[in-house]
Amino acid sequence: MYRYLIRPLLFVLPPEAIHHLLVRLIRWGFKIPLLPRLIRVMFAYHHPDLKREFLGMHFDNPVGLAAGFDKNAQVVDEFAAFGFAFVEVGTVTPRPQPGNPRPRSFRLPGDGALINRMGFNNHGVEQAAARLKQSRRRVIIGGNIGKNTGTSNEEAIQDYHFAFEQLYDQVDYLVVNLSCPNIKNLSELQDKKHTMAILQRLCDLRSTKPRTKPILLKISPDLTDQQLDDAIEIFNATGIDGIIATNTTTTRQNLTASSERLRQIGDGGLSGAPLKDQSTRIIRYITEKSNGKIPIIGVGGIMSAEDALEKLRAGASLVQVYTGFIYNGPGFVKKINRAIVQRGTG
Repeated sequence: MYRYLIRPLLFVLPPEAIHHLLVRLIRWGFKIPLLPRLIRVMFAYHHPDLKREFLGMHFDNPVGLAAGFDKNAQVVDEFAAFGFAFVEVGTVTPRPQPGNPRPRSFRLPGDGALINRMGFNNHGVEQAAARLKQSRRRVIIGGNIGKNTGTSNEEAIQDYHFAFEQLYDQVDYLVVNLSCPNIKNLSELQDKKHTMAILQRLCDLRSTKPRTKPILLKISPDLTDQQLDDAIEIFNATGIDGIIATNTTTTRQNLTASSERLRQIGDGGLSGAPLKDQSTRIIRYITEKSNGKIPIIGVGGIMSAEDALEKLRAGASLVQVYTGFIYNGPGFVKKINRAIVQRGTG
């Protein structure tokens, strides 16, 4: 029903407009008595074979909501009802910022893809932390942190320090986002020197905390093999706990959308089906190069249950969805989890 009736109606509106509408509907709808329970009955899927332990955290299943959907930690508890075992909020920055000019989010339905150049639009880390403090903690929560657009790369380390400090007590794990293609010059921070400095600062800061929480690095799908080797070396040298592979891509290969349409859209990170193979290749490369010693969360191009299984078999311990959830609807997580139980992960 979603694919043939509801999705066509939703896709009449611009992507960002429908996103804000859905967040409001979810927030208000879950105040209706018995509706949350009904949603859980319809869309959550439980089975002992789905349970996972990852970096000391216990997950009811291996499927999470990727960063970008709930930037401001507004519907964390509600998404537990849709079957997600974990939700990653953000990317949040030290100060609130509006992001890039609109329009900045575009659909490519023929390719099962989205292009966005949102630019870390968010209410700021302090608001996100305040909301999370009020959360009922129905799911494991990750916090994805970045720098403000107006912060120079030379001062970026201070932004990551501040966001990390503010969010630390309210999340279960933290993600350092140096790979978003929609922040000017952010990709320069992915070089070995900058990445090492930022991650080492955060690991040192973590060492002062009474409780140790995992730190993961989110990487770009556009890294060369040499850069992936650097990422493995950085993992070994800094003491971070895992990698999220991958962010969106700047490439436009193998799309059915016309060159004119792509020209009209312009810059932005591409997500969805065209990213699948690129992301999975990186998961497999890191797994093989590290002899399976690097914990990985796989994300990018999961548009079917088989896509999720492929990433798990390539070496990911958990997966995240975003674009696939938009295209497939609220039953998508249940479909993935059922397939994992029925077919396993190899």
